Order: sequence, then structure tokens, then C-alpha cells
Amino acid sequence: MKIDLHIHSLTGSDGALTLEEIFVEAVKRNIELMSITDHGAVHHQGEAQKLAAEHHIRYVTGVELNVSFQYGGKDRSLDFLGYGYDYKNTALNEKLLTMQKFDSERALKILGNLNSELRKEGLPLFTEEDLVSMQEGIEGVLSRPHIADYLVKKNIVPDRQQAFDRYLVACNVPRFPLRLEEASRLIREAGGKLLLAHPNDGNGASLFGFTKNLAEQIELIRNEMMDSIDGIECWHSRSDEETIAHYTAFCYENSLMMTGGSDCHQKPLLLGTVDVPDFVARYFK
Repeated sequence: MKIDLHIHSLTGSDGALTLEEIFVEAVKRNIELMSITDHGAVHHQGEAQKLAAEHHIRYVTGVELNVSFQYGGKDRSLDFLGYGYDYKNTALNEKLLTMQKFDSERALKILGNLNSELRKEGLPLFTEEDLVSMQEGIEGVLSRPHIADYLVKKNIVPDRQQAFDRYLVACNVPRFPLRLEEASRLIREAGGKLLLAHPNDGNGASLFGFTKNLAEQIELIRNEMMDSIDGIECWHSRSDEETIAHYTAFCYENSLMMTGGSDCHQKPLLLGTVDVPDFVARYFK
């Protein structure tokens, strides 16, 4: 069966397609089990469940949470995936609303930093009109990928990666300081499970940024995370065979859940392209 448990939408965060468009595409690609895992947003999970039922697809509630993790005396950024929680849970929703307010203010600070860089280069600064244009069609919180896409639209950079490399890494502002223990408590008390996302992803908030050595990554998980996580995302669109083998072995050894997904933001359209084993569906009955 085709499984994709890591998908982003325009409705909830920084995807390019709406929920309806994603489910139409999922049917075309014969996906049988899926989850929309938008960044820090669960308000649209009820709609996703309804659409899944209409399209005869098994659905698991999902969310991706960015966590501030202490390592080497500094706060580092890691992504975690929550699955199977009650999206109406009051504590979870209140915390996410707090985080969304913080992230909205963060986006404005990033734009301020970006204008400082543009000023140095003698380029036109972003105005209130630009901010309105950036937010058009975005139902979630304005984030760095949205700003990157606007930089491309304005012909300041040729693509999203260049936007990050030239501007958005240097102009970044720290995200809401959600700690792993709190993220775990929020998801578990809402009836769900928390998993470490894309652990060795060189392009994401992952352990790759801590150490490229897989054995050292495993030791960090063993020593610092085992009480707070229920599993690991072992299959991902940017995972190589060595990474998959390493993490599946660790999960088997420690009776941890294993999941996988494309991390599809629809740029490009990777939906259902990751070969996730059928047994993963047994975790979600």
C-alpha cells in the first residue's frame, strides 16, 4: 500500500496546494494512508478527516513541531511529528495559538532584518504593500518559505534555496522556545504519539546539524530523548539507504514506532514517492 505521513498544505502552513487539492492528488497516486503535518497548526484537521473519508483514504491527524533543544550549551532547532492526537484538545490548541502569535511577530522581525540587507545592496525595501502581497493566499502564519518565494517572485533571487543562502539564514530570528518535554506532554496528553522527524536531513532541522555521524546521532537520542519520544521518521524523501538501515535497526532494538513520508510541500510534487513499508500502517488502527 502507498503511505505518506508527512505532507504540508497551503491551508495550514507552507505547502502550495489546499487540502482539497492534496486529497485529489492523493487519489490519483493511489495513496491509502496519509497525514497532513503542517507546522504548528491543527485547526484544519477536522476538514482533513472529512476529505479523507470522502476520498476513501485512511487518515491520521498530524502536526510538525519545531523544538528548541539544548546541545553543546546552545539552543538548537529540531523537528518532531505528532500523530493520532485529538485536534480539539484545549491545552494543545492554546499552546499552538501562543506559538502562532509569536511566529507572526517573528516574521515581521525577519522582514526588518531582510530590509537591512537589501538596503546595504541598494535594492528596494519591502513595504506594507509587499507584506500584504506575501500574505495573499496564505491561511497559516507567514514564515520563511513564504518570504523566500516572494524574493523569487520579485526576481531578487532565482530560487528558494538562493533566498535562504543569500538572505534568510543571516536574517533569521529564533522560533518560539518549545522544549521537547513540553511538546511530548502536549501530544501525549492529547492522546497522540511524538516522533523525531527526518533525523539525518542535511536540509532540515535535524540531528545532521549536530553531528553527521549516525552512531553519534543515535547516542544523542538514547541519552537525551528516549523518555519523550515514541518513534522516529525512518523513511523520508532525503534519507539515503544507510540512514534508513541505521534508524530502523535502532527502532527495532528499542521497540520504537517507525513512520515515513515525503515531506511534500508540492514544490516539487513528491506526494507518495517515498517507499514506506506496509507494516507502518499497523501503528495507526
